[in-house]
Amino acid sequence: MKVRYLVLAAMFSGAALAADYPVRPVRIVIGFTPGGTPDITARLIGVELSKSLGQQIVVDNRPGAGGTIGAKLVAEAGPDGHTLLSASASHVLQPSIYAKLPYDTIKDFAGITRTSTACYLLVTSPASDTRTAKDLIALAKAKPGQLNFASAGSGSGTHFAGEMLKYAARIDAVHVPYKGIPESLNDTIAGRVQFFMSPLSGAIPLVKGGKLRALGVSCPKRVAAIADVPTLAETVLPGFRFDTWSGILAPVKTSRTIVARLNTEITRILAMPDIQQKMTGLGVDPDPTTPAAFDKLIVEQVALMAKLARAAGIQPQ
Repeated sequence: MKVRYLVLAAMFSGAALAADYPVRPVRIVIGFTPGGTPDITARLIGVELSKSLGQQIVVDNRPGAGGTIGAKLVAEAGPDGHTLLSASASHVLQPSIYAKLPYDTIKDFAGITRTSTACYLLVTSPASDTRTAKDLIALAKAKPGQLNFASAGSGSGTHFAGEMLKYAARIDAVHVPYKGIPESLNDTIAGRVQFFMSPLSGAIPLVKGGKLRALGVSCPKRVAAIADVPTLAETVLPGFRFDTWSGILAPVKTSRTIVARLNTEITRILAMPDIQQKMTGLGVDPDPTTPAAFDKLIVEQVALMAKLARAAGIQPQ
Protein backbone atom coordinates (compact mmCIF):
# COMPACT_ATOMS: atom_id res chain seq x y z
CA MET A 1 0.00 0.00 0.00
CA LYS A 2 2.83 2.37 0.87
CA VAL A 3 4.44 1.75 -2.54
CA ARG A 4 1.15 2.58 -4.22
CA TYR A 5 0.93 5.90 -2.40
CA LEU A 6 4.52 6.72 -3.37
CA VAL A 7 3.75 6.01 -7.02
CA LEU A 8 0.63 8.17 -6.92
CA ALA A 9 2.56 10.95 -5.19
CA ALA A 10 5.23 10.84 -7.90
CA MET A 11 2.55 10.97 -10.58
CA PHE A 12 0.85 14.00 -9.05
CA SER A 13 4.20 15.69 -8.47
CA GLY A 14 5.12 15.20 -12.15
CA ALA A 15 1.73 16.52 -13.23
CA ALA A 16 2.15 19.60 -11.04
CA LEU A 17 5.60 20.25 -12.49
CA ALA A 18 4.24 19.97 -16.02
CA ALA A 19 1.38 22.34 -15.18
CA ASP A 20 3.87 24.98 -14.00
CA TYR A 21 6.15 24.53 -17.01
CA PRO A 22 8.26 26.44 -17.86
CA VAL A 23 9.60 28.05 -14.70
CA ARG A 24 12.80 29.46 -16.24
CA PRO A 25 14.30 30.11 -19.70
CA VAL A 26 14.19 27.18 -22.12
CA ARG A 27 17.45 26.30 -23.84
CA ILE A 28 17.49 24.85 -27.35
CA VAL A 29 20.86 23.24 -28.05
CA ILE A 30 22.21 22.92 -31.60
CA GLY A 31 25.21 20.68 -32.19
CA PHE A 32 26.56 22.85 -35.01
CA THR A 33 27.69 26.41 -35.64
CA PRO A 34 25.05 28.98 -36.67
CA GLY A 35 23.70 28.96 -40.20
CA GLY A 36 22.42 25.43 -40.69
CA THR A 37 18.78 24.37 -40.87
CA PRO A 38 18.50 23.22 -37.20
CA ASP A 39 19.88 26.61 -36.12
CA ILE A 40 17.68 28.69 -38.43
CA THR A 41 14.47 26.80 -37.60
CA ALA A 42 15.21 26.91 -33.86
CA ARG A 43 15.67 30.67 -33.96
CA LEU A 44 12.48 31.24 -36.00
CA ILE A 45 10.47 28.98 -33.69
CA GLY A 46 12.12 30.37 -30.56
CA VAL A 47 10.87 33.93 -31.10
CA GLU A 48 7.24 32.79 -31.18
CA LEU A 49 7.65 30.05 -28.58
CA SER A 50 8.94 32.54 -26.01
CA LYS A 51 5.70 34.49 -26.40
CA SER A 52 3.43 31.50 -25.84
CA LEU A 53 5.46 29.96 -23.01
CA GLY A 54 6.14 33.26 -21.28
CA GLN A 55 9.84 32.51 -20.91
CA GLN A 56 12.96 33.38 -22.86
CA ILE A 57 14.14 30.83 -25.44
CA VAL A 58 17.94 30.61 -25.50
CA VAL A 59 19.55 29.12 -28.61
CA ASP A 60 22.81 27.48 -27.56
CA ASN A 61 25.24 26.39 -30.32
CA ARG A 62 27.53 23.57 -29.14
CA PRO A 63 29.39 22.52 -32.30
CA GLY A 64 31.75 19.61 -32.66
CA ALA A 65 32.03 15.88 -33.38
CA GLY A 66 29.26 15.89 -35.99
CA GLY A 67 26.66 17.22 -33.56
CA THR A 68 27.30 14.64 -30.85
CA ILE A 69 28.59 17.15 -28.29
CA GLY A 70 25.28 19.00 -28.27
CA ALA A 71 23.25 15.79 -28.32
CA LYS A 72 25.19 14.40 -25.32
CA LEU A 73 24.52 17.59 -23.36
CA VAL A 74 20.75 17.22 -23.91
CA ALA A 75 20.69 13.46 -23.28
CA GLU A 76 22.27 14.09 -19.87
CA ALA A 77 20.13 17.14 -19.00
CA GLY A 78 17.32 17.07 -16.48
CA PRO A 79 14.10 15.79 -18.10
CA ASP A 80 12.08 18.88 -17.20
CA GLY A 81 11.59 20.42 -20.64
CA HIS A 82 14.04 23.25 -20.06
CA THR A 83 16.79 21.76 -22.25
CA LEU A 84 15.87 20.69 -25.78
CA LEU A 85 17.81 19.59 -28.87
CA SER A 86 17.28 21.01 -32.35
CA ALA A 87 18.63 18.10 -34.39
CA SER A 88 19.23 17.48 -38.05
CA ALA A 89 19.16 14.17 -39.92
CA SER A 90 22.75 13.71 -38.77
CA HIS A 91 21.18 12.47 -35.54
CA VAL A 92 20.22 9.21 -37.27
CA LEU A 93 23.50 9.00 -39.19
CA GLN A 94 25.81 9.13 -36.17
CA PRO A 95 25.38 5.45 -35.18
CA SER A 96 26.72 4.54 -38.64
CA ILE A 97 29.68 6.94 -38.38
CA TYR A 98 30.81 6.54 -34.77
CA ALA A 99 31.64 3.13 -33.31
CA LYS A 100 30.82 4.38 -29.80
CA LEU A 101 28.45 7.24 -29.01
CA PRO A 102 28.14 8.79 -25.51
CA TYR A 103 24.35 8.24 -25.66
CA ASP A 104 21.77 6.01 -27.32
CA THR A 105 20.25 7.75 -30.33
CA ILE A 106 16.91 6.01 -29.88
CA LYS A 107 16.62 5.29 -26.15
CA ASP A 108 17.90 8.56 -24.67
CA PHE A 109 15.60 11.05 -26.44
CA ALA A 110 11.89 11.79 -26.69
CA GLY A 111 10.75 13.20 -30.01
CA ILE A 112 8.68 16.39 -29.81
CA THR A 113 8.19 17.06 -33.51
CA ARG A 114 9.97 17.15 -36.81
CA THR A 115 10.11 20.82 -37.78
CA SER A 116 11.16 20.78 -41.43
CA THR A 117 12.25 18.79 -44.44
CA ALA A 118 14.62 19.91 -47.17
CA CYS A 119 17.11 18.85 -49.81
CA TYR A 120 20.82 19.29 -50.19
CA LEU A 121 22.34 21.55 -52.81
CA LEU A 122 25.54 20.54 -54.62
CA VAL A 123 27.67 23.69 -54.81
CA THR A 124 31.11 24.71 -55.99
CA SER A 125 33.11 27.92 -56.31
CA PRO A 126 31.95 30.33 -59.04
CA ALA A 127 35.64 30.59 -60.02
CA SER A 128 35.68 26.89 -60.89
CA ASP A 129 35.55 25.64 -64.47
CA THR A 130 32.93 23.15 -63.29
CA ARG A 131 29.57 24.46 -64.46
CA THR A 132 27.33 21.40 -64.16
CA ALA A 133 27.08 18.31 -61.98
CA LYS A 134 28.06 16.29 -65.03
CA ASP A 135 31.26 18.36 -65.34
CA LEU A 136 32.09 17.76 -61.66
CA ILE A 137 31.62 14.01 -61.87
CA ALA A 138 33.66 13.81 -65.08
CA LEU A 139 36.47 15.77 -63.41
CA ALA A 140 36.39 13.53 -60.34
CA LYS A 141 36.62 10.42 -62.52
CA ALA A 142 39.53 11.92 -64.45
CA LYS A 143 41.33 12.77 -61.19
CA PRO A 144 40.47 10.03 -58.68
CA GLY A 145 41.32 10.95 -55.11
CA GLN A 146 42.40 14.49 -56.07
CA LEU A 147 39.15 16.38 -55.43
CA ASN A 148 38.09 17.41 -51.93
CA PHE A 149 34.57 17.77 -50.59
CA ALA A 150 33.53 19.66 -47.46
CA SER A 151 31.22 18.67 -44.63
CA ALA A 152 30.03 20.25 -41.40
CA GLY A 153 31.89 17.53 -39.49
CA SER A 154 32.33 13.78 -39.55
CA GLY A 155 28.97 12.14 -38.99
CA SER A 156 26.99 15.22 -40.05
CA GLY A 157 24.22 15.06 -42.64
CA THR A 158 26.45 16.94 -45.09
CA HIS A 159 29.16 14.30 -44.66
CA PHE A 160 26.72 11.51 -45.41
CA ALA A 161 25.24 13.42 -48.37
CA GLY A 162 28.72 13.78 -49.86
CA GLU A 163 29.43 10.09 -49.34
CA MET A 164 26.11 9.17 -50.98
CA LEU A 165 27.00 11.36 -53.97
CA LYS A 166 30.37 9.61 -54.23
CA TYR A 167 28.70 6.20 -54.05
CA ALA A 168 26.01 7.00 -56.61
CA ALA A 169 28.42 8.64 -59.06
CA ARG A 170 31.17 6.04 -58.53
CA ILE A 171 33.80 8.69 -57.83
CA ASP A 172 36.69 8.95 -55.38
CA ALA A 173 36.98 12.25 -53.48
CA VAL A 174 38.58 13.19 -50.16
CA HIS A 175 36.37 14.17 -47.22
CA VAL A 176 37.39 17.39 -45.44
CA PRO A 177 35.38 17.88 -42.21
CA TYR A 178 34.82 21.39 -40.87
CA LYS A 179 33.36 22.69 -37.62
CA GLY A 180 30.07 23.73 -39.20
CA ILE A 181 28.12 24.92 -42.25
CA PRO A 182 29.59 28.45 -42.50
CA GLU A 183 33.17 27.16 -42.49
CA SER A 184 32.33 24.59 -45.18
CA LEU A 185 30.67 27.23 -47.33
CA ASN A 186 33.55 29.68 -46.92
CA ASP A 187 36.16 27.18 -48.11
CA THR A 188 33.93 26.09 -50.99
CA ILE A 189 33.62 29.73 -52.09
CA ALA A 190 37.39 30.11 -51.84
CA GLY A 191 37.97 26.95 -53.89
CA ARG A 192 39.91 25.16 -51.15
CA VAL A 193 37.42 22.30 -51.57
CA GLN A 194 35.88 21.41 -54.91
CA PHE A 195 32.33 20.69 -53.81
CA PHE A 196 29.93 20.66 -50.88
CA MET A 197 26.51 19.07 -50.43
CA SER A 198 25.07 21.99 -48.49
CA PRO A 199 21.72 22.42 -46.74
CA LEU A 200 19.59 24.71 -48.89
CA SER A 201 19.01 27.23 -46.12
CA GLY A 202 22.68 28.12 -45.87
CA ALA A 203 23.52 28.03 -49.56
CA ILE A 204 20.59 29.73 -51.34
CA PRO A 205 21.45 33.32 -50.29
CA LEU A 206 25.05 32.77 -51.42
CA VAL A 207 23.96 31.27 -54.75
CA LYS A 208 21.62 34.18 -55.38
CA GLY A 209 24.41 36.59 -54.43
CA GLY A 210 26.80 35.03 -56.93
CA LYS A 211 29.21 33.73 -54.27
CA LEU A 212 28.46 30.06 -54.97
CA ARG A 213 27.58 28.09 -58.10
CA ALA A 214 24.72 25.61 -57.73
CA LEU A 215 25.07 22.38 -59.70
CA GLY A 216 22.01 20.42 -58.59
CA VAL A 217 19.55 19.59 -55.81
CA SER A 218 19.21 16.21 -54.13
CA CYS A 219 15.38 16.22 -54.19
CA PRO A 220 13.36 14.35 -56.82
CA LYS A 221 11.78 17.69 -57.82
CA ARG A 222 13.19 21.17 -58.34
CA VAL A 223 13.00 23.65 -55.47
CA ALA A 224 10.81 26.72 -56.00
CA ALA A 225 13.29 29.10 -54.35
CA ILE A 226 15.92 28.18 -56.98
CA ALA A 227 13.75 26.78 -59.77
CA ASP A 228 16.44 27.22 -62.41
CA VAL A 229 18.73 24.70 -60.66
CA PRO A 230 18.08 21.15 -61.94
CA THR A 231 17.88 18.04 -59.83
CA LEU A 232 20.83 15.66 -59.81
CA ALA A 233 18.41 12.92 -60.87
CA GLU A 234 17.33 14.71 -64.05
CA THR A 235 20.83 15.65 -65.19
CA VAL A 236 23.37 13.02 -64.25
CA LEU A 237 22.23 10.52 -61.58
CA PRO A 238 18.82 9.00 -62.43
CA GLY A 239 16.89 8.10 -59.29
CA PHE A 240 19.25 9.93 -56.93
CA ARG A 241 17.55 11.29 -53.82
CA PHE A 242 18.88 12.30 -50.41
CA ASP A 243 16.65 14.42 -48.18
CA THR A 244 17.27 15.93 -44.79
CA TRP A 245 15.13 17.12 -41.90
CA SER A 246 15.32 18.99 -38.62
CA GLY A 247 13.37 18.41 -35.44
CA ILE A 248 13.11 19.05 -31.70
CA LEU A 249 13.89 16.39 -29.09
CA ALA A 250 13.98 16.28 -25.30
CA PRO A 251 15.60 13.95 -22.75
CA VAL A 252 13.71 10.67 -22.81
CA LYS A 253 12.10 10.92 -19.35
CA THR A 254 10.53 14.32 -20.03
CA SER A 255 6.87 14.43 -18.96
CA ARG A 256 4.42 13.43 -21.70
CA THR A 257 2.40 16.50 -20.75
CA ILE A 258 5.34 18.79 -21.48
CA VAL A 259 6.14 16.97 -24.72
CA ALA A 260 2.50 17.30 -25.83
CA ARG A 261 2.40 21.00 -25.01
CA LEU A 262 5.62 21.73 -26.89
CA ASN A 263 4.35 19.73 -29.86
CA THR A 264 1.11 21.73 -29.92
CA GLU A 265 2.90 25.08 -29.65
CA ILE A 266 5.56 24.32 -32.28
CA THR A 267 3.01 22.87 -34.71
CA ARG A 268 0.97 26.06 -34.33
CA ILE A 269 4.04 28.22 -34.96
CA LEU A 270 5.01 26.24 -38.09
CA ALA A 271 1.53 26.92 -39.51
CA MET A 272 1.93 30.70 -39.18
CA PRO A 273 2.06 32.32 -42.67
CA ASP A 274 5.04 34.50 -41.77
CA ILE A 275 7.07 31.53 -40.52
CA GLN A 276 6.13 29.45 -43.55
CA GLN A 277 7.14 32.24 -45.92
CA LYS A 278 10.53 32.67 -44.24
CA MET A 279 11.25 28.95 -44.25
CA THR A 280 10.18 28.22 -47.82
CA GLY A 281 12.18 31.22 -48.99
CA LEU A 282 15.23 29.36 -47.71
CA GLY A 283 14.21 26.14 -49.44
CA VAL A 284 12.96 24.54 -46.22
CA ASP A 285 9.44 23.13 -45.89
CA PRO A 286 7.69 23.27 -42.48
CA ASP A 287 6.75 19.64 -41.80
CA PRO A 288 5.58 18.91 -38.21
CA THR A 289 4.68 15.47 -36.89
CA THR A 290 3.23 14.00 -33.71
CA PRO A 291 5.76 12.96 -31.05
CA ALA A 292 5.04 9.29 -31.75
CA ALA A 293 5.52 9.73 -35.49
CA PHE A 294 8.84 11.51 -34.94
CA ASP A 295 10.07 8.74 -32.64
CA LYS A 296 9.06 6.17 -35.27
CA LEU A 297 10.86 8.13 -38.00
CA ILE A 298 14.09 8.14 -35.99
CA VAL A 299 13.96 4.39 -35.36
CA GLU A 300 13.32 3.67 -39.04
CA GLN A 301 16.00 6.03 -40.30
CA VAL A 302 18.71 4.75 -37.95
CA ALA A 303 18.19 1.33 -39.55
CA LEU A 304 18.00 2.75 -43.08
CA MET A 305 21.16 4.84 -42.72
CA ALA A 306 23.04 1.84 -41.36
CA LYS A 307 22.03 -0.06 -44.49
CA LEU A 308 23.11 2.81 -46.76
CA ALA A 309 26.42 3.14 -44.90
CA ARG A 310 27.18 -0.53 -45.49
CA ALA A 311 26.33 -0.16 -49.19
CA ALA A 312 28.62 2.88 -49.48
CA GLY A 313 31.44 1.16 -47.59
CA ILE A 314 31.34 3.60 -44.64
CA GLN A 315 32.77 2.01 -41.52
CA PRO A 316 32.12 3.36 -37.99
CA GLN A 317 35.26 5.02 -36.63
